[in-house]
Amino acid sequence: MGQLFSKMPKDEDKGNLKSSFTEYFRNYKQETKIISEETTRSIELYLKKGDIQRANSIISDALKNIDNAPINIAVTGESGAGKSSLINALREIKDEEESAAEVGVTETTIKVASYKHPKVKNLTLWDLPGIGTMKFQPKDYLEKVEFKKYEFFIIVSASRFTKQELDLAEAIRIMKKNYYFVRSKVDCDIDNEKKSKPRNFNRENTLSQIRNYYLDTFRESKIDEPQVFLISNHDLSDYDFPVLMDTLLKDLPAEKRHNFLLSLPNITEAAIQKKYNSTKQYIWLQAMKDGLLATVPVVGILKDLDKERLKRSLDYYRDLFGVDDESLMFMAKDAQVPVELLKIKLKSPYLLELEEETLGGLILNCVEKFASASGGPLATGLYFRKTYYLQFHFLETVAEDAKVLLKEAYSTK
Repeated sequence: MGQLFSKMPKDEDKGNLKSSFTEYFRNYKQETKIISEETTRSIELYLKKGDIQRANSIISDALKNIDNAPINIAVTGESGAGKSSLINALREIKDEEESAAEVGVTETTIKVASYKHPKVKNLTLWDLPGIGTMKFQPKDYLEKVEFKKYEFFIIVSASRFTKQELDLAEAIRIMKKNYYFVRSKVDCDIDNEKKSKPRNFNRENTLSQIRNYYLDTFRESKIDEPQVFLISNHDLSDYDFPVLMDTLLKDLPAEKRHNFLLSLPNITEAAIQKKYNSTKQYIWLQAMKDGLLATVPVVGILKDLDKERLKRSLDYYRDLFGVDDESLMFMAKDAQVPVELLKIKLKSPYLLELEEETLGGLILNCVEKFASASGGPLATGLYFRKTYYLQFHFLETVAEDAKVLLKEAYSTK
């Protein structure tokens, strides 16, 4: 079959790399891009000049920033509001697990406690005492909990927001930090309303009443009406939780979006797709950095691939998207079905069992897909190392498996 790309691009083609790079990132909305506009413009500039080394240096720095940028999220609110349950839900950890934030009907947080995300090393959620518990004025409270290190504050309530919490929000605003009001345990309100008014119950009207109650509170306190998110810690796919995640994502700096997106629970197909799109951008940037000038020989296409490296990549994606063997066991146990019954519906566990010829064909399919998506010289010569084509395929297969499991979870419910 010879060689897919027999020669390197001409010097005059190098300036067109800018259009290829721009075309690829144009597919993503601004709030979901994992590199800033300033970084994007710098890369485009050096690609236009044909300065590949300088462009790769900027990409390398951007990837380091993404890998190392810490994300600290503060959660505070009244006693029994569901702060700890929300933290556990965001970490995809059950309340009774050993590493879970302590949950109780009384105030269980009397000091600042931190909880690392189990899959995203840079993401830490902080369980803060309710402001009433610490008996401080809002400004003193914020200084006591070291407000500067948090990206934003989530203020949680299960009944009403107290004056102290409203004053706290105002102090956070003055200190130029973002805050978000979350009304938890909405599912309990819906259930109670349904039982008390079985004939006249209207879910949307009930949710509207709850939301308006809070907005009236803000108006009476002469506070600009913030967005209030109604959520259930036990069913994140329902109510406003997905909207809350989108809002937090939009307000984060670009270099912190990727790791935040990786932490999203697989509660909707949209969440899985966002995680997939973010990881695809990351792989694409890594591939540019590592092998922008590499060609792709078809003969012996797998001879020099590191199988262990490929296995680590596949295992990482499966773990990230919750389709790894351990996750499948937990899901099978919850659904009371044999794990083999779930596994047989998936493709990712068997990817590395394929014959070499089949994997070689997959790489060429990935090349064609990527060429149609990118265009320009990147589609005809300046291609990445072979391993990245398989990583794109691994990622796509794993994301599709995650969607299959999501549908399976809803069907068993």
